[in-house]
Amino acid sequence: MHSTIRVSPASSSFIPDSFRRWLRSLLCLGLALAVAGCGFQLKGTSPLPFETLYTNIPDSSEFGAQLRRAILAASPDTRFVSDPQDAQAKLVQLANRQFQRELSIDAQGQVEEYELNLEFVFQLTDDKNRLLLPPTTLRSTRDMPYDPNSVQAKQGEIATVYRNMRRGLIDRIVRRLTSPEVTEAYLDRDAQPIDENPPEMPPTPSSSQELDLQEIEP
Repeated sequence: MHSTIRVSPASSSFIPDSFRRWLRSLLCLGLALAVAGCGFQLKGTSPLPFETLYTNIPDSSEFGAQLRRAILAASPDTRFVSDPQDAQAKLVQLANRQFQRELSIDAQGQVEEYELNLEFVFQLTDDKNRLLLPPTTLRSTRDMPYDPNSVQAKQGEIATVYRNMRRGLIDRIVRRLTSPEVTEAYLDRDAQPIDENPPEMPPTPSSSQELDLQEIEP
């Protein structure tokens, strides 16, 4: 003969509050792990400390358009302006170079491997040309096997690799712009050094004035 013990709803009042808090924490932890396991990630934003931003990188280029989207994703309240006179801060491209060099050559003198390179140099100033981020150089390098017998396919693959490298550079640029150092420099901008020789800042170039990447041959 089996006996059954029934617990009335009122008995739940005897569960200690500390146990309830522990149980809720355990459930939250389990939910967070389940969400992470499904590939979801909660991603916060790092807003820029200024509201208006000018850049001399044309938005008609793929690089310029992607950079703007990445900055706005990290700082939704930021507004790009086309005239540097209207900007609280200026993101200035000083150099943007793309080039490749030969890494290895076979016995017939054919290239077997290339080194692909990107170099981006920029600075960030406020409306009075005070340096919030001094000239900064970011580089990206990839080794790329090459087959002279399938030139068209390899050229397409090289273009794809360069495109991925530019995306990586954009992520690094945004991380620099949204870093605590830039926020601190802007809040204390009166103490920042002035760029004595600022580059000429025309209105953002249109598609007819697009600044192309420089292709440098070895």
